[in-house]
Amino acid sequence: MKLQKKINVTEANANEYQAFWINSYNLLVIKGVVENYPLKSPLDVGGFFDKEKYEIGGKNTTLNDIENKLLRAKFPSEARFHFVLVCGGLGCPPIISKAYKPETLDAQLEKQTKLALNNPQFIQLNKNKVKISQIFEWYKSDFTQNGQSLVDFINKYKTEQLPEGTKVSYYPYDWTLNEIK
Repeated sequence: MKLQKKINVTEANANEYQAFWINSYNLLVIKGVVENYPLKSPLDVGGFFDKEKYEIGGKNTTLNDIENKLLRAKFPSEARFHFVLVCGGLGCPPIISKAYKPETLDAQLEKQTKLALNNPQFIQLNKNKVKISQIFEWYKSDFTQNGQSLVDFINKYKTEQLPEGTKVSYYPYDWTLNEIK
């Protein structure tokens, strides 16, 4: 896989920048899985997310740096990143078969967020109790900006709204490799 080492994107064109780094993250996860296959989980590879460095986009960076420094830190109000950055584990929302493009990025972020939050395996509702992914626990501040609750965030994208007073708990994240068998 030829990595685009010399491409330079800036936050001045936010959609181009975000699409580039989302695509880079997802492709680098695939690259890391393929290079280390067979494996049961990306976590089987020491430093998979935080030590392995990639020269891309004019930077020498890790997967965690792409997610946390290049995307979340620069665009703190964009919680939908969590539904398009695919870590390779079953706990992640599924990867799409197309690239994220600047001109369609908002619609793609919206679609993937709605797909995840309407998936009964991802949002597990039982009467007035809901179990949600640990993603919501780990990154709670991303989802609870401007005084909104986790339920408020979920209901913004969920077709069947969670009832008022829904009790929230978290189910363990599944890091098992998401592979076609």
